[in-house]
Amino acid sequence: MFDALSERLERVAGRLRSRGRISPADLDEALAEIRTALLEADVELGVARHFVEAVRARCSGVVLSKSLSPGQQVVKAVHEQLVEALGGEALRLTYASRPPTVVLLAGLQGAGKTTVAAKLARWWKAQGRNPLLVGADLQRPAAVEQLRVLGASAQVSVFSEPGDPVATAVAGVAEARRLGRDVCIIDTAGRLSIDEALMDEVRRISKRTEPHYTFLVIDAMTGQDAVATARAFHETLALDGVILSKLDSDARGGAALSVKEVVGRPIVFASTGERLADLDLFHPDRMADRILGMGDVLTLIEQAERTMDQEVVARSADRMLSGRFGLDDFLEQLHQVQKMGSLGGILRLMPGMNKELRQAADQIDDSQVSRIEAIVRSMTPAERADPVIIDGSRRVRIARGSGTSAQEVNQLLKQFKEMQKMMRSVGSGAMPAMGGGGRLGRLAAAREMAKSGGAEETLAGMMAGNGPPRPPAPTGQPAGAKGRRNAKKKGGRVTPPKGR
Repeated sequence: MFDALSERLERVAGRLRSRGRISPADLDEALAEIRTALLEADVELGVARHFVEAVRARCSGVVLSKSLSPGQQVVKAVHEQLVEALGGEALRLTYASRPPTVVLLAGLQGAGKTTVAAKLARWWKAQGRNPLLVGADLQRPAAVEQLRVLGASAQVSVFSEPGDPVATAVAGVAEARRLGRDVCIIDTAGRLSIDEALMDEVRRISKRTEPHYTFLVIDAMTGQDAVATARAFHETLALDGVILSKLDSDARGGAALSVKEVVGRPIVFASTGERLADLDLFHPDRMADRILGMGDVLTLIEQAERTMDQEVVARSADRMLSGRFGLDDFLEQLHQVQKMGSLGGILRLMPGMNKELRQAADQIDDSQVSRIEAIVRSMTPAERADPVIIDGSRRVRIARGSGTSAQEVNQLLKQFKEMQKMMRSVGSGAMPAMGGGGRLGRLAAAREMAKSGGAEETLAGMMAGNGPPRPPAPTGQPAGAKGRRNAKKKGGRVTPPKGR
C-alpha cells in the first residue's frame, strides 16, 4: 500500500546518492519532495509538516556518521522518523493478574471488526492463550452468526445472547471467567458514521466491562477519514491502540502514518490479508524498512516458522544438499511456501524490491502453481526421481495428461535443472553469485551488522545503492588482490597478459 511513497523516496535517494556534499538547497529540494510524497500518500497535513521538520533537524543537528555519506545520512534520518511516526516500537501486551484479560473492539461499520475479532482470537490461541469471543454486535443482521462461523474456523468458542448489547457483553465476561478463559474479546456494534447512539452504547459497554485493552479497528483504505474517526473514538473511550485492517490493499497509507501523531496511540496489530492467519503485531521498524524498499526479512522468517512443517523442510533440505533433490521434493517445498500466503506477497517482503520488482510481484498468478503440480503429477515415480529420462515422447504424454503443452513441460524441466545445478553448488560449499552482485551475501552481511548494532547505517547504505560493507578479505590475501597482475605498477605501465 506504500508503493507510491516508496517510489518517491527511491527517486530522492537516487539523486542524493551521487552527491559528495549536500548543500542547503539540495536538502530543501529533497525535503520538499518528501513532503509532497507524504501528502500524496494521504498523510495528515500537520503530520507531514512535523515529519519534514524532524528530518531537517536530524540532518542538521547531528554529526555525520563516518561510515555514511551525506546522502545516506538523509536516508537514515528519514528511516528514523518513519519509525517514530509509525509508533516507535511494538506494543508489549500484558495480561490481567485475575483472568480474563478483557479486550474491547470498537469502530465503524465495515471496518472489519468482526473478522479482526476472530483473527485476534486465533492469534492469542497461537500464543498459548485460551480466548473466548463475545458477540455484542446485536445491531447488524447476522453479525453474531458471522462471528460464530469465523470462531469455528479459528476453533474458538463464541458467546452471545439476544437483548441488550451491554448486558450481553457483561454476561460474556462472566462466562469467560466461569469457563476459565484467560482472554475475552468483545465485538461491539458499529455505524456507517459516528453518532451519539453509537458512542453512548460503546461507552456503557466499556464502563460495565472495564476492559484492559480498548482497540479501535480502522480500515486503512479510508485515508483521512480514519484519522478523524480515531480522534472521535479516543475522546470517548481513551483508546489503548489501533488495529489497521486491509493493510494489503492499494490504499495510500496515510492512516498508518498519521494515526499515532494525531491520536497519540500506537498501531498494535495489522491485518494483511483475508485469511484468519493474516494478522500480527505491528512493528514500526519493519514497516519503515518496507517503505524504504528494504523488505521485511524478520516477518518472512516468522511466517515460515509459523506455517511451514519443519520436518518436511529439514528432510527436503537434506536431500537438496546431498544432490538427491527430485521433483517430488520440489512439489513438497512449493506447497510449504504456499502456506505462507500469496507468492506476490512473499516476494514483497524480500529486500531490494524496486518499482519494477513490485509490479512483477503484483502480476504473479498463484494458479500457475496448480499447473506445475498437474505437470509433476502426470509423471511416473521414476520420472519424478530422475527427470533426465524424460525424452520427447514422454514429454508429449505428460503434457496431455496435465492439460498443458510440451513447451510448458520443457520450461519446467529446464528451470528444475538449473535449480538442481545451484543446489549442488550450495552442497559443495560454492554458493553461486546471485543477481545484483551477490544480493544474498550482502543481505547476510546486513543481518550480521544489524545484530551488532549498525542496523541504521546498513539500511542507509543499501538504500543509497551501495549495499552493506563487504566482508574483509581472507587472511593472507590482501583486499583487491584479484587482478593484481594487471594493476598499474608505481612508475610503470599496465602490461597486458601474454596470449596463450
